[in-house]
Amino acid sequence: MGLLEKINCPADLKKLKPGDFPALAEEIRELIIEVVSKTGGHLSSNLGVVELTIALHYLFDAPKDKIVWDTSNQTYTHKLLTGRRNEFPTLRQYGGLSGFAKREESVYDVFNAGHAGTGMSAAVGIAEARDLRGEDYKVICVVGDGALTAGMSYEGLNHAGASKKDLLVILNDNEMSISKNVGALSSYLNRIITGQFVTRLKAEAKSILRAIPKIGASVIKAVERVEESAKGLIAPGILFEELGFRYVGPIDGHNITHLLETLENVKKLKGPILVHVITKKGLGYEPAETDSVFFHSAPPFIRETGEPRKRSSIPSYTTVFSNTLIKLAKEDKRIVGITAAMCDGTGLGKFAKEFPDRYYDVGIAEQHAVTFAAGLAVQGLKPVVGIYSTFLQRAYDQVLHDVCVQNLPVVLCIDRGGLVAEDGTTHHGVFDYAYLRHIPNMTVMAPKDENELQHMIKTAIDHPGPIAVRYPRGSGVGVPLAKVIQPIPIGQGDLLLEGDELAIIAVGYPVHQALKAAAILEEEAGIRVSVVNARFVKPLDRSLICRVAQRSKYLITAEEHALQGGFGSAVLECLADEDIRPLAIRRIGIPDQFIDQGPQDLLRQKHGITVGRIVAEAKDLLASGERKVRRRTTTASVR
Repeated sequence: MGLLEKINCPADLKKLKPGDFPALAEEIRELIIEVVSKTGGHLSSNLGVVELTIALHYLFDAPKDKIVWDTSNQTYTHKLLTGRRNEFPTLRQYGGLSGFAKREESVYDVFNAGHAGTGMSAAVGIAEARDLRGEDYKVICVVGDGALTAGMSYEGLNHAGASKKDLLVILNDNEMSISKNVGALSSYLNRIITGQFVTRLKAEAKSILRAIPKIGASVIKAVERVEESAKGLIAPGILFEELGFRYVGPIDGHNITHLLETLENVKKLKGPILVHVITKKGLGYEPAETDSVFFHSAPPFIRETGEPRKRSSIPSYTTVFSNTLIKLAKEDKRIVGITAAMCDGTGLGKFAKEFPDRYYDVGIAEQHAVTFAAGLAVQGLKPVVGIYSTFLQRAYDQVLHDVCVQNLPVVLCIDRGGLVAEDGTTHHGVFDYAYLRHIPNMTVMAPKDENELQHMIKTAIDHPGPIAVRYPRGSGVGVPLAKVIQPIPIGQGDLLLEGDELAIIAVGYPVHQALKAAAILEEEAGIRVSVVNARFVKPLDRSLICRVAQRSKYLITAEEHALQGGFGSAVLECLADEDIRPLAIRRIGIPDQFIDQGPQDLLRQKHGITVGRIVAEAKDLLASGERKVRRRTTTASVR
């Protein structure tokens, strides 16, 4: 039996000797690599925090002590040490373990988090609640260096430092170039300065100096300035000290002995403390060490080579966006690309190589990305912000105030619109129509396929005001790409099929599902269906929608978006404004609930974004309409 098999909770971990931990870390890495190669997931970051997670669970008393994981995509070792080893092969699968911390999953998961930058604020809130309730436990927040590009992290740090709460922050740093400070000397100094003897000596010395009339306070300040200057020579902790934290570090996050000794000392201290830990992404798996960006959130891969298990010959929407933007940028030097720490995910990596001087990665700072784009637009450039739908939510105020109020030509290219599969609840992009379409001056488009996407990118670049193009994750539908890219008239939908009894008005991914459903309905029931590709969520093609609705007894709207406030709601508003009342209307979309993780096709099947659902709704709609007509006829004859 291996060491990991003996651990069903942190109490079992405490039964091991620290000398066993390197072997345990190796077992954990092997299991993580094996499972993630099959399920996909955040490999690089998880391989980098194995020793750190072991040290935290060995020294602290979870779940009494609260460990908050910022972003929480680095919690795989945490899950393995807290009773979820047997379920680990279900990671990110439908009905299985989440790829993030999830309170519903385990008492050891303190706070759900899928977006970076939330951990500090949550941890400060938990520490405040502890003190208000008169309880006694440690609060530890593990935050990555990438999250320190998020402004909210500094808001939390500032609050914690000012309030002097007893809070331990672990800065997991796997990017900053400060490796020269990692080693025996730095680790020794940190163990010394966090030890009880030195801490007590400093406190007693200050007490004696304060008792000296007139000069005591000034001597203390002078000593502190010298101490800070000395620290600046060996450690980059001045920023955190200024925010009110006692800074410790940097230390080697893979040296379990140094971790345990330093954290053991820190555990005895009170107040806000930040321990700076240096780790290496992908440690223990060479492909991940070499390409930590790809393996940050990797698809299933062949373990021996690191190559993806599946490759599609059909280009993804992300690829089509990237190629189109590059093509247009060669013709228009005003075009610049902006991303918020999602260079390859949004497809802007290729753009960066082609136009390095016209590409900006602003870090995990979506709010800044949007207002930065507004600043560029004020000066005549054409900024294109490549961003996931779920992350654009964080910049709502900036879209409204800084872009739309000024009617600036900022292009929002919204990737991962709709259901995005295994990353689950926090990453599905099913709210963007609703939070964008009500903002004045905003235009919102969604293509039915990859060819229409390239035309919409051109439309967006040419548009003189705020505009968003929203497209799904994954491969296109396999249609040919036009060689000449043409803009689409703003607000113009497309009547794809013309019928006389039932109309399906769809936008985005469901348009092709509507076409297939129409073919089945005509073949099976002889029903000729009108199919409208709306293309625009705002402005709607009111003329086309009203004309089709007036001619049809029954109407179905279809979208891969939340029903509340979405595209179907916009169509209903349009018909109400024009006093058009079809006999019956049905809306197909995402129900009023948060959606868990699972394969994209399975989630679409479960929530009815399918051909079969459209066909079933259409048949039921017609059948119920006939029943209503019969009831009316019967009632009239009785009268």
